[in-house]
Amino acid sequence: MKVVIAGGSGALGQRIARDLTARGDDVVVLSRSATRVRWGRQVHWDGRTVGPWASELSDAALVNLCGELVFRRPTPANVVLLTRSRTEPTRALAHACTGLDRPLRVLVQMSTLAIYGDAGEAVLDESAPLASHPPQMAGVARAWEEAAAEITAARHVTLRTSIVFDRDTPAFDRLTGFVRWGLGGRMGSGRQWISWLHIDDLCAIVRHCTDDPMLSGIVHATSPNPVRNSDLMAALRRAMGRTVGVPTPAPLVRVGSVFLRADPLLVLTGRRCVPKRLRDAGFEFTYPELGPAVADLVSEATRR
Repeated sequence: MKVVIAGGSGALGQRIARDLTARGDDVVVLSRSATRVRWGRQVHWDGRTVGPWASELSDAALVNLCGELVFRRPTPANVVLLTRSRTEPTRALAHACTGLDRPLRVLVQMSTLAIYGDAGEAVLDESAPLASHPPQMAGVARAWEEAAAEITAARHVTLRTSIVFDRDTPAFDRLTGFVRWGLGGRMGSGRQWISWLHIDDLCAIVRHCTDDPMLSGIVHATSPNPVRNSDLMAALRRAMGRTVGVPTPAPLVRVGSVFLRADPLLVLTGRRCVPKRLRDAGFEFTYPELGPAVADLVSEATRR
């Protein structure tokens, strides 16, 4: 199968590209960067207008990953940046699809479980109602999904994805950094639910979505076992050989986020999401439990 990955030059896109290449797919990476990618056949686009790249979409599977990283302060300007970086290239893809001689086989549209906002104790499957706030989380995700609905394909899958844990990525590096610096205790109350996913399972889910002709609509890409923030930090401490971690109360999280140029709500809010549709489809997770997942990803260098 030909698989086109829009925005596939980043860390997540390259992991997916490597995985699909390994099974023999013809992987095309649409990228605005001049830096050559390691995995996939790189095709340049500007992310705004239809060009020669559009012919790559004919009879292909499309994985849409476009978008700036969310680790930014929740300012109005950043909300606009995060939204536009997702909706503008997605609409370019939609326009390109209107002129194809053969339509897309399947669209695998990335989204985020942050679309549910701060959901407290509720257990959320794919039927859960969407939130309208906060704008940098739920608002950006809703706009992205609405733009993707304009893409013509034989089958649509929207992957609402949890925090994906992988080596050398901002989320995982920041968490392990806190533990290494002695700040590996609970953050805020520690009771907020964290939906998480090992990178190997994300790659397997993308393969499953491209291959299963019966799967369409909203799909949660998350481990079946969400954990509380305090349990996440404890698992990281165990994997890194740290017995003690100083808690970070919510006011200090907010102060620290200013210096880290991040959104404190990424830490202080949570969602208890489950992958009902994947489980119903018979999908089996390699890392359903947090402990083995974290242990697999924590390297000797990280432990130090």
